Amino acid sequence: MGASNEELKETVRRRYAGAALRVINQPATSCCGGQQTTACCDTSAGSAERVITSNLYADSDKATLPAEAVAASLGCGNPTALAELKPGEIVLDLGSGGGIDVLLSARRVGPTGKAYGLDMTDEMLALARENQRKAGLGNVEFLKGEIENIPLPDNSVDVIVSNCVINLSGDKDRVLAEAFRVLKPGGRFAVSDIVVRGEIPQEIRRDMELWAGCVAGALEESEYRAKLAAAGFEHIEVEPTRVYTAEQAGSFLKDSALDVAEIARLVDGKFMSAFVRARKPQ
Repeated sequence: MGASNEELKETVRRRYAGAALRVINQPATSCCGGQQTTACCDTSAGSAERVITSNLYADSDKATLPAEAVAASLGCGNPTALAELKPGEIVLDLGSGGGIDVLLSARRVGPTGKAYGLDMTDEMLALARENQRKAGLGNVEFLKGEIENIPLPDNSVDVIVSNCVINLSGDKDRVLAEAFRVLKPGGRFAVSDIVVRGEIPQEIRRDMELWAGCVAGALEESEYRAKLAAAGFEHIEVEPTRVYTAEQAGSFLKDSALDVAEIARLVDGKFMSAFVRARKPQ
């Protein structure tokens, strides 16, 4: 892709700042009562994101959270439900957005544990901190920073979660190296992400807006595994949670300048949401 990492970061920052502002300016409580719907709570740009972000959290989880935290969720999975969090653990969410996974993690690890959220977007951080206040959780801290440079010490975190964010980075090797650094020995990497099986057209890789929307930056599954291993992780697993059809792929691509019908046919069944697990050796 021709854009620099800084240009890519700015594209991502603008997109997610806009998502935060839509929630702030149109509070979800006015129409949703804590329930995410495509009619009034979805903060994304259109149907492409709804294909990925809808129906990820149980109603019982959403009921414990501020409606704005649910409305701001732009992930592709529910890593906190699959990370097997335990009371007393320290959790870090990479790219924490409006805070939904941080708040859910904080409840799971309890008052003896802690949940950190890391985000580079001021608007999302402001929304997340307000959601923390509404949730009344004291074992939460939101940090400003980039996932390529995590502002925490070595060996300080039990579990890293992330929700459809690592694919947005232009330097995934650095992200995974940083995740490995801050995890304690035996620590767990448990993220939801968009993953590709097989080759996809380079036209998609070059589209900045598709990258910012989680699609173009996705790693091929074998490459994801190889990068995790190169960073030092072991016990690597990639578990598909949703596989996207040609019709759904067309919704991802409809706002681009690409030949949607042709490209959709070529990517049918190749994009998937997946739960990616790995461990730092003891």
